[in-house]
Amino acid sequence: MDVYNQTTITEFILRGLSDLPEVRYPLFVVFAAIYQVTLVGNGAILLAVGTKQKLHTAMYYFLANLSLLDIFCPSATVPNMLKNLLTKNQSISFVGCALQLFFLVALAGTEVFLLAVMAYDQYVAICFPLSYIFIMTKGRCVKLTAGTWASGFLNSLLHMVFTFCLSFCKSDQVNQYYCDIPPVVALFCSSTYVTEMLVLVLGGILGISAFLITGISYIYIISTILKIRSAEGKCKAFSICASHLLVACLFYGTMIFTYICPSSSHHSPARNRLISMLYGVITPMLTPLIYSLRNTEVKGALRKV
Repeated sequence: MDVYNQTTITEFILRGLSDLPEVRYPLFVVFAAIYQVTLVGNGAILLAVGTKQKLHTAMYYFLANLSLLDIFCPSATVPNMLKNLLTKNQSISFVGCALQLFFLVALAGTEVFLLAVMAYDQYVAICFPLSYIFIMTKGRCVKLTAGTWASGFLNSLLHMVFTFCLSFCKSDQVNQYYCDIPPVVALFCSSTYVTEMLVLVLGGILGISAFLITGISYIYIISTILKIRSAEGKCKAFSICASHLLVACLFYGTMIFTYICPSSSHHSPARNRLISMLYGVITPMLTPLIYSLRNTEVKGALRKV
């Protein structure tokens, strides 16, 4: 980086898929199909929850918000990626890159907090079933949801400001198919200590807190389920939380490999891009499939829709 001079960057070149020119049309078809399935699947869950009176409960209210996030999150990256594959134009404007990073981090952060809230909801439903309707009131659900969205977007605003306020070098090559904090920070000429510490501290405090809430909730949930004597009762209790547990494991697993496990010389750029695609493209598509296969109420509502 020392060989570059500080300069004004007006656009970035997204190099994530530029080394695969021979398969760009097959990739376009694959990602377009995945994006369509994501929109249709999550849209169907939103329609089912909105139109079926039986699903107007706290659990499905949170599920509707999760589906909304799973529509918005890939929409921040996939359309631009499809345009780049189709036109061979890999550029994105400075403002476009900043907005893409902001919305991607905001939506991912909101989903982390929402999964923690959903885990708490499952904990109350299974461990305190008689008090559930008094604890998870409509007003409390709205406040919890508003808090997750506000926390996610405020967290992202801080990251965006500290990421784009520093000096960039002449290099404008982003080694990813979308703008994210690690590949953009790699282009800095000035010290990245403050930005990296902000990512570590905020990511550590907020991310670990949400992860602990999710983990502790499920420790209590599993402990309570194991105390149920009848096999039918155990199956019914497990069916309530199985879908959310699968989604949480899938989301946290791909996020850990994307952001927490450091890239090294042993990890090729192609490997890092593959994990990013799992996190940003594949996971939102799987959420409605998991809920429709594991949850009989959602399955029945989707069949009617």
